[in-house]
Amino acid sequence: MKKVAVVTDSTSYIPDEIVKQYAISVAPQILIWGEETFEDGVDILPSAFYTRLKTAKIMPSTSQVTPGKFHKIFGALLEQDYHVLALLLSEKLSGTIASAVQACDEFPGAPIEIVDSYTTAMALGFQVLTVARAAQEGANLEECKKLAEGARQHTGVVFAVDTLEFLHRGGRIGGASRFLGTALNIKPILEVVNGHVEAIERVRTRQKSMERLLDILQERIAGRQPVRLATLHAQAPEDAKTLLEMAKLRFSTVEHIFSEVSPVVGTHAGPGTVGLAFMAGM
Repeated sequence: MKKVAVVTDSTSYIPDEIVKQYAISVAPQILIWGEETFEDGVDILPSAFYTRLKTAKIMPSTSQVTPGKFHKIFGALLEQDYHVLALLLSEKLSGTIASAVQACDEFPGAPIEIVDSYTTAMALGFQVLTVARAAQEGANLEECKKLAEGARQHTGVVFAVDTLEFLHRGGRIGGASRFLGTALNIKPILEVVNGHVEAIERVRTRQKSMERLLDILQERIAGRQPVRLATLHAQAPEDAKTLLEMAKLRFSTVEHIFSEVSPVVGTHAGPGTVGLAFMAGM
């Protein structure tokens, strides 16, 4: 039986040690800053990105993983006799899947499957880990694809941003546009729903936003077990640690991961973003 290799993109921001443990291939998204181009998580890391963002006169923009990068990844894995499953960022948020499909077309008949996660962050990451663990235990490509498609119904991500400015500027605001123009002290709470960023509600303080994130998470989990949780934060590590500790007290987790928003996602979410991704019931 052929082994399955799992490919994802850098918006999943699975911690490096876990990526290595399961031999996951991560395709970097692209950050464009003036005349400079960076590969997300390769040429620029979150700490350097947010430090530079504070004083930047030119704001960064983003672009999807190139077809050439996917071609290189797919080709290397096929040469090693792997079957390939690529589980990627929502097609409604990025052209990443289109790039992967374009690269796949260069290998006609090759055992490559591409699956839309309908999400991002560690909601995508948990889907990837579920498939990678199954592949490591011997699941074939068809089984891995079926598992990936099923995992989409068990994950989600909710988050609070300090401002909608960055999402609005990047065109990723979705239904949250109705919160534009609200008072500066209002903290919008958002969610990725069916691949889109959608607004849930507004709260007045950072502390209330974190408490509300936990309440919403409880509604989404709806008693399902087991529960896996991961933070996401953009230059807000202390808030993220507090949120994770609060979540661990409320939910009986079998896995919890502290993760940081990659520069490409941080470009759209903005500094101060904090939230939780989950997988429940599988």
